This record gives sequence, structure tokens and C-alpha cells, in this order.
Amino acid sequence: MEQSGTSSLLKGAVQDLATGVASALSSGGHGPVSGDLAPAAAGADGFAPAAVRVLGADFLLPHVLAGTRPGAAELALFRQAVEAYPPRADAAPTVLWSHWAMRRTLRGLAPDGAGGTTAEPRADWLELADWRTLTHQLSVLASLALPGADCAVARVARNRTLDLARGFVRAVRRRDWLQAAGAGRWLSLLDGVPDTLGLPAGLDFIELMADGDPQVGLQVRAARRLATGALV
Repeated sequence: MEQSGTSSLLKGAVQDLATGVASALSSGGHGPVSGDLAPAAAGADGFAPAAVRVLGADFLLPHVLAGTRPGAAELALFRQAVEAYPPRADAAPTVLWSHWAMRRTLRGLAPDGAGGTTAEPRADWLELADWRTLTHQLSVLASLALPGADCAVARVARNRTLDLARGFVRAVRRRDWLQAAGAGRWLSLLDGVPDTLGLPAGLDFIELMADGDPQVGLQVRAARRLATGALV
């Protein structure tokens, strides 16, 4: 029961953070992100760093897209999450890439350039994945879907647009709204997406059917911002 209670608190903290990030994205990235996010997570019995680690680099996405500097509290919380939860030696590739993305974001936004230099993890596992697995893995790594940001994962996505579009449709049909939203975020950046996919309408449908899920809302709003090029 104690473990269940801990999971509930962490889930609540993640939802609060995701709601704040989605709200900041809708406002153009200029909202008081630190004022909304850090206290919300800290209120959940100190689960703030763990909740930030779940969101990954997307915790600071509004600042990345708007070109603004995070507040001191936000930056300290993000750095704490990076340092407190390093990947284990046997961590899954998606965990390695998520942590790499956080360190890249920290290097880009921290005034002192904190974060260190880290080589990219391997991506051969993704290059060989079938279209179903590709879609699932890319949705997990949606925080890497950023304009102009080049890495091995992004290059795989660019080379497999049609596979990802196929996976997007499958995720919608399976009512896996978070996977569909993550795939839609990638597709919003890619060339060669079929017009018949109806991505904008698909994103609207996903947001509606997800019934207010904060993490789905974050990905959908990020996808819209990326699709319209509204980065400032």
C-alpha cells in the first residue's frame, strides 16, 4: 500500500508539471513557468526531481522554443533531476537517450554551461526496428523532436516518415493517445508526411479523446507549435 501511495503521489506530481508545461506552450512559452511548475511538484511530498525526470527535457520545452532563460528555481530543479537519476549500466536505450536529451537541454539553457559533454547513445536498435516498434520508441523519445536539433534518433525519424505515419494511425485506432500524440509531434517536424493523414485534425481528435490527460496535452500542444513554426 505504501508503494501504491508513492506511485500516486509521483503520478500526481507529473500531471501537475505536464499541465503547467502545456499551459506555457499554449501561451507562447512566455508564461510564468517556474511559478507554476516547481511549487506544484514540490508540494507532492518532495517528488519534484522524480517528476521532472519523468517529463525529461520537456520540462523546459517552453523555454527551448521561446528562446527564454529558465528561472533559477526551474533550472536548479532540472539540474537536480539530471544529477539524481543517472541511467543505470543496464538501462534501456530510451532511458539513455532521455537522459542525454536532458543534459543537452541543460547545456543549452544553463548560464554556466552545466551538463557536461556526453556522446550520443547508440541508435542502431532503432534503425532496425519494425514500424510498430519504431512508433512506440519514438513516442517515448518525443522530447527529442525539436526544430533544427540533430541527433541519431532524429535522423532515423526523418528517414522513416511513412512508417511513423502508419504507426500514428495504428496508435489512434488502438486508442493509445499518448503514443499517438508523441508520434504526431515527430510528424509535425518531418517532410513527406502524406496530406491524407490529416495530422492537424488527428491531433485535435487525440486531444479530445484523451479527456484532459496532461501528458497527451503537452505533446499535442508541442506538435501544434512545431507544425506552425511558432517558436517565439
